[in-house]
Amino acid sequence: MQTSPSVALDATALPAARAEGLYVHIPFCFHKCHYCDFYSITRQTPERMDKFVDRMLAEADLWVRRAPQVTGPIRTIFFGGGTPSLLPLDSMARLIAGLKNRLDFSRAIEFTVECNPATVSQDYCGMLRQSGVNRLSFGAQSFDRAELATLERHHDPDDVPRSLALARSAGFERLNLDLIYAIPGQTLERWMQNLETALSLGVSHLSCYGLTFEENTPIAVKRRLGQMHEVEESLELQMLHATRARLRQANFTPYEISNYAQPGQACQHNLVYWTGGNYIALGPSGSSHIEGHRWKNRPHLREWEESIDLSEFPAVDYEILSPDRRAGELAMLTLRLSTGLIFDDYSARTGLDARIVYADVVDNLTGLGLIEVDSRSIRLSDKGLNVADAVAGEFLLPSRALA
Repeated sequence: MQTSPSVALDATALPAARAEGLYVHIPFCFHKCHYCDFYSITRQTPERMDKFVDRMLAEADLWVRRAPQVTGPIRTIFFGGGTPSLLPLDSMARLIAGLKNRLDFSRAIEFTVECNPATVSQDYCGMLRQSGVNRLSFGAQSFDRAELATLERHHDPDDVPRSLALARSAGFERLNLDLIYAIPGQTLERWMQNLETALSLGVSHLSCYGLTFEENTPIAVKRRLGQMHEVEESLELQMLHATRARLRQANFTPYEISNYAQPGQACQHNLVYWTGGNYIALGPSGSSHIEGHRWKNRPHLREWEESIDLSEFPAVDYEILSPDRRAGELAMLTLRLSTGLIFDDYSARTGLDARIVYADVVDNLTGLGLIEVDSRSIRLSDKGLNVADAVAGEFLLPSRALA
């Protein structure tokens, strides 16, 4: 694997492979939540946010001019952050229209925008729908005021049903709620109450994440200082399995470890990531991948702006994955899905027979009851879900001994 911490990306040298997904990172927030480690900044003026749109469109122009071999018809678009809905209405409308004028959205099947329940309005939802957005994702996180305070989330539980009503009145049918469990002080009963409230709101997709204490976030600092304590691992696992059981009852398939959807409602953009597909990103800190070439944009607004103003790709951490590394990462990613590692698909993508190159790993993990294997695929067992990252790590590098 070749890697470089900072590189002048030669986009003309990228393989000719259409990017299926487009990710757009809008870093603006009115408040930094204490658990969040995504790149975001607060206290920005409307003027700077409008200039941000200019530069986002300039970055899209770079792709069109210098890498036409990857900018064919895009299937999925995802605006994340930050808080995309904090971008002023006129600026957001201009950004979407400008991207449509530069990139081919004609075959897009999914266009998602993340929204904060406290920042959307009827006009904003209407503009998004008229602009071609067909899916909204709201960061609810919890319906308990004390838990929202622990997370330093600045919205009220009542904002969530209000926002969903605005979205539906604008014509949105595909709606997701993000929820967090294993919040310090949370009981299983309180978590399940949150889940029941979410189900009562009639959305078609739920993302349920166990709280992680990411390094250098305020919540991690509080833990180090003894001001906050993690939920016991055994309780967190109870929450995970209770969630899967309850959502199955409600006709939500756990199609990925943390994501649940009614039939036909899985997030197609995230499936591009989980199946090792090709995608490009615009905006500071966004990550891109084209056929084993991957990098991220500079995770600093000023540095990203300076690169765009010089008509340079703002790339850092560029690496070219070896075939074995790509094959291993494909295995790790697909094991997160309920469908698992499908032998025929894996062979078509890598030229390897997973039953051979992972023979010893499969024997060991099957014996431990951590995976299930049949003639079609390898999947995590319910027991394996408890240690999913460790199981996936066993597949990082396929053995060439029998290849």
